[in-house]
Amino acid sequence: MNLTVTSSPHIRSNNSTKKIMRDVVIALLPALAAGVIYYGLRALLVVVVCMAAAIASEWICGMMIYKRNTVSDGSAGVTGLLLALTLPATVPYWAAAIGSVFAIIVIKALCGGLGKNTFNPALAARAFLMLLWPSYLVRYVAPGTSLSLFGSNVDAVASATPLHHMQMPALPEESLLTMFLGNIGGTIGETCTLALLLGGAYLVYRKVISIRIPAAYVGTVAVLTLVFSKGEDPVAWMLYSLLGGGVMLGAIFMATDYATSPVTPNGQLIYGIGCGVLTVLFRYFGLFPEGVTYAILIMNAAAWIIDAHTAPRRFGAKKGGKA
Repeated sequence: MNLTVTSSPHIRSNNSTKKIMRDVVIALLPALAAGVIYYGLRALLVVVVCMAAAIASEWICGMMIYKRNTVSDGSAGVTGLLLALTLPATVPYWAAAIGSVFAIIVIKALCGGLGKNTFNPALAARAFLMLLWPSYLVRYVAPGTSLSLFGSNVDAVASATPLHHMQMPALPEESLLTMFLGNIGGTIGETCTLALLLGGAYLVYRKVISIRIPAAYVGTVAVLTLVFSKGEDPVAWMLYSLLGGGVMLGAIFMATDYATSPVTPNGQLIYGIGCGVLTVLFRYFGLFPEGVTYAILIMNAAAWIIDAHTAPRRFGAKKGGKA
């Protein structure tokens, strides 16, 4: 028998970074498929560009900084895929590539690599692109619109998203079923709630994520939009708020990122509630109708202090005392 002698604690697990990233990719496949069905092959090409740029950036950083191959863990590919799903199908390929390079080199590599980044790389890259080229990130088109694969889509007919109608404020023209299935204008991966829920259920089943953060996030948005409804029908307003925009994508796939979210159970609940509160505040009082990106990034910055104040008491120690 071969024995490995190490210091405690002794944790045995069959999980690895590669397996976790594989499960995340599998969970994202329904949302990716819905995006391609609604927005065409150009949506798929945006995904390919983002993933290729992310993987290439990771390889360069691995050879120059870490002195080893870090591409094989799959994290760079997942970052590129997540970024692509937060972008509209009309985004220029060069902008998508720049976003992936920024996510891997600036947000991930310069912070020390996998697991050491403070902010979610995909959302930080989206915020970066929104800062520099906001017009490219708000040019949404209706599903089924014919988009040029390699030419400019500047002349594509822009489609107002349901969140734009709600900013007026007014309930969207689309039915709740249409919203749930995702046959609306928006980013590649955020529109189909059904696909996102299927992916989230798979991650929970595989124990890749806990239900705490998504439940706290979505539950907070639901309660706040129900209590502070801007429409004549509070329940309808709440449901449209949940189904429109990136709440589901953010709650299930972005806010649950291991490196940028709390690890304590109570901390995860506080973190999810904070994301929900900020999302509603930004949607109600912000310049843009969406607020998920900045809500999660702000809570990313607060994750460490949430963990510090929600750590479980050490065995044999009084609160605040020594063991």
